[in-house]
Amino acid sequence: MQQYLSTLEKSWFELHQYYHFSEPQKMLNKLISAYSEKQRAYHTVQHLYECLTLLESIKPYLNDAHAVALALWFHDAVYDPKAKDNELKSAELFEQYLAADLSHQTVIKIKQWILATQKHAPTDELDLQFLLDIDLAILASSPARFVEYEQQIQQEYAWVDPEIYSVKRKEVLRHFYQTEPLYQTEYFQQSFEQRAKSNLKNIIQ
Repeated sequence: MQQYLSTLEKSWFELHQYYHFSEPQKMLNKLISAYSEKQRAYHTVQHLYECLTLLESIKPYLNDAHAVALALWFHDAVYDPKAKDNELKSAELFEQYLAADLSHQTVIKIKQWILATQKHAPTDELDLQFLLDIDLAILASSPARFVEYEQQIQQEYAWVDPEIYSVKRKEVLRHFYQTEPLYQTEYFQQSFEQRAKSNLKNIIQ
């Protein structure tokens, strides 16, 4: 985990320089603690690090890169594999932590973005399209990382009967495989789509 923390800290304090958080270190500590909870195997600081690292390379395409980064920081801040309201609770936690530090308009926007990571529905909002694509970029990772990702997800659902899990997981992956296009932005469609579909095909066959 240590290899991720310096990058995450740098990202967080860049946001602090822009937004001027009232308690930046305290909030950072709480978020790192949240992403390090024992029920997590995939939705961890590793996932957060991978999202924010990818964000760095696409900042020029975004209208409000700071808001996208902040949404990424909070999009899995609450994660219980047995719950169905993680995104809602993550959005509420974001508001609880930062409503006093941000404009009302920014709070509303980022809350809506966090909620959108639940269903990944198509949107015309460019920054949100990129946010959702970043969240699914893991599907286009290297074959070794993709295998690790699948193992991590399975670990988070270890409480589910293995046979039921296998069926349900393939349903989820088949849905991704059959979604045309899988990614919403042209950038991701050109750079990630083919690799993601190849990874998915190998699993669902």
